[in-house]
Amino acid sequence: MTNARHQLVERVVARFGPAAAVTDSVAIEPWLTDWRQRFHGATDAILSPATTAEAAAMVGIARDLGVALVPQGGNTSMVGGATPPTDGSALILSLRRMDRIRRLDAAANLAVAEAGVILATLHDAVGDVGRRFPLNLGASGSATVGGLVSTNAGGTQVLRFGTMRSLVAGLEAVLPDGSVHDNLAALKKDNRGYSLDHLLIGAEGTLGLVTAASLRLGPAVAVRAVAWLGLATPQAALDTLRALESATDAVESFELIPADTLARALRHIPGLRQPLAGDHRWHVLVEAVATDADDEPPAALLERLLAPVLDRGLVADAVVAASEAQAAAFWRIRDSLSEAERRDGPATQHDISVPVADMPRFLIDAAAAVEARFAGVSASGFGHLGDGNVHFHVRAPGGSGEDWYAAYAETVTRFVDDLVTAAGGSISAEHGIGQMKLAEFERLAPPSRLAALRAVRDALDPAAIFNPGKLLSANGPRGGS
Repeated sequence: MTNARHQLVERVVARFGPAAAVTDSVAIEPWLTDWRQRFHGATDAILSPATTAEAAAMVGIARDLGVALVPQGGNTSMVGGATPPTDGSALILSLRRMDRIRRLDAAANLAVAEAGVILATLHDAVGDVGRRFPLNLGASGSATVGGLVSTNAGGTQVLRFGTMRSLVAGLEAVLPDGSVHDNLAALKKDNRGYSLDHLLIGAEGTLGLVTAASLRLGPAVAVRAVAWLGLATPQAALDTLRALESATDAVESFELIPADTLARALRHIPGLRQPLAGDHRWHVLVEAVATDADDEPPAALLERLLAPVLDRGLVADAVVAASEAQAAAFWRIRDSLSEAERRDGPATQHDISVPVADMPRFLIDAAAAVEARFAGVSASGFGHLGDGNVHFHVRAPGGSGEDWYAAYAETVTRFVDDLVTAAGGSISAEHGIGQMKLAEFERLAPPSRLAALRAVRDALDPAAIFNPGKLLSANGPRGGS
């Protein structure tokens, strides 16, 4: 441990007690690797504040000593965004002890949750007061509020409610100079210049340390219905979605799954069952809800609205879950897809978006182009068709080991990213840039955008204290004319 890092740990422990700094290597080890196990870092300690005041003090000391900090919540980043550098030059700043829900106001439809609150815990708490927080994703049991804010998380309900940016009513954060930005009041109107909240949302911990958020809630779901559809093409899926959207605003999720991805989940995840009989090249999971018991029951609504699309041949087969247990089983398939893909072998994963109307064609054409370019690979995409975001995976030829990833990942990624860019899309729809996409972002982003992002970061964090090596490289291009 260098003298500066050692001094930082000593001063933190002296001021806030031994729980405020973890130095045991065994306890630290699980937090050094990203979820996909692609990035492995090193650090001497994990700093762990229990309050915003403690967090601000730690940041202030780190700034004075010139020690970099890597903010970390549940460590569920898909792009290595919360993994420390390999040289051990930074300490992890964990928000997991800051796990209080400070306020629940059902009448105002607001919750104030600290950064370390786990998403599933938040769901349970707001459910107890007859409300819900309408953002969900597969990592709900470990993802934290601070991480969701810092990555502008999406998930399966963006179709109706938008990303995390739409659900944040105000933020509290520690800025790189150790000062506290307190904007938790959730004002509906506030025209005092630039929005620091919106700068911090999606900044991946590079502009400040989110310590708490005011979050917008909605009425609890009175009843839901989940259906599973079998279709021939992604275009048929999009046409079905458009038909449903034109008739109701009750549809909250519309998840597209190709047959090969479903097969991997059934093969690798115990307890999953095939939802439909027969073979279908594409599948859709759709959920509709009612927040008022007097509304048309969602199951009846889906049956009524799906009948015409079945008659038109857009959908080949469909089943509406007959029970909550069956609905949960359908969702378990969807939530298991990433884990099943990870177990299946080496692959490059691409969290991409293109204009919604172009997504069906992109899925077919991009998969064909990739498979033609790289012998033996298979490619397909699954995910949130309704918002133009899918997770496009290119899988190694059968029997390949991790050496395939080392040899081909960069070339495959460049090829896919070029296809996405040519389609007017984004190489990061909801996971962020982190470390994994840093070089590609700087290769493909317009210079003016890179220059603006770097200017903001340099202005707020000139000493590069927060999350070095993420989103923008330390010595990357500055942009320009």
